[in-house]
Amino acid sequence: MTRVPGFPGVGGRLGRRQFGALAGLALLPLAGCGLRPATAYTPDVAPGSITPIEGLPSGASITVTGKNFTEQLILGKIGVIAASAAGFDVIDLTNVPGSVPARELMTSGEADMSWEYTGTAWLTYMGQTEGIPDQTEQWEAVRDEDATAGLTWLEPAPLNNTYALAVRSEAVEELGGISTLSELADLPVEDRTICVEAEFNSRADGLIPLLETYGIPRDDPQGVPVDNISIYDTGAVYTATDRGSCNFGEVFTTDGRIESLDLTVLEDDLGYFPAYNVAAVLNTSTLETYPELADVYDQVTPTLTDDALRSLNLRVDEGGELPADVAFEFMVEQGFVTEP
Repeated sequence: MTRVPGFPGVGGRLGRRQFGALAGLALLPLAGCGLRPATAYTPDVAPGSITPIEGLPSGASITVTGKNFTEQLILGKIGVIAASAAGFDVIDLTNVPGSVPARELMTSGEADMSWEYTGTAWLTYMGQTEGIPDQTEQWEAVRDEDATAGLTWLEPAPLNNTYALAVRSEAVEELGGISTLSELADLPVEDRTICVEAEFNSRADGLIPLLETYGIPRDDPQGVPVDNISIYDTGAVYTATDRGSCNFGEVFTTDGRIESLDLTVLEDDLGYFPAYNVAAVLNTSTLETYPELADVYDQVTPTLTDDALRSLNLRVDEGGELPADVAFEFMVEQGFVTEP
């Protein structure tokens, strides 16, 4: 399966953490929409800064959907909790196995809200061949395109779940205080050692054009010689980078292992990687019926940063906590909701 940021699996465009989600959170058939989560557990909430919408009809409901990898499980529950605090009866259709089925729930009108990644929408759903590195321009492009599909993109979050290269933090000073990808070119050739997955090593928007962009071409004795590249299975890149098997490793910017292994992400200062900012996406007809929903989710969006999701993802992936509990505690800490 293709791995890409912002899409399931530790990867994304057609894969990423979708198969690494918690066991037992599979979906079962259901008449009508065809999908039902095996567990729709979400803690009860009371209002915080998110309060019940004034004049909301009794029994008003919305359906929230999302994909079945860790980050999306957490975001999905955040979506459910926010809508509950706003006074809605929420139908929880998070934990959908794959991006395309989740997208179809939105475009068919069977779901009203989801958190989606700009790069995933642009490259996968809209069939574009190249991403747009500028985060604002990428969001504007998918917002405008999806308006014709009956979907409204609210403002994007700071969270940008894209590719990056990282270095173990204790080696930063040894490597001249490196902080940007441009500074790779200043290192001695022998220090330009890189660990990647096989797909990133060969994909058209992967390692080869990345190194060319930064003026240190792959397989060039004066750039990054072939012996400087190590290929690892999915996930093993993080461990290899932490152990110093290579100085730099391919990572995803919101992966919790960046924090747990104390890795430092290098700034993509030439803007090579496409933008994968997450944003709340609402069915346009639902938003027209309940325009206050925009204010509800616009409160939450600015708090969804790379650092925040790394921490939350880690609590699920390594701490074994339930996504619903992690999402609830985050929403309480931010003051959006309170405990009942």
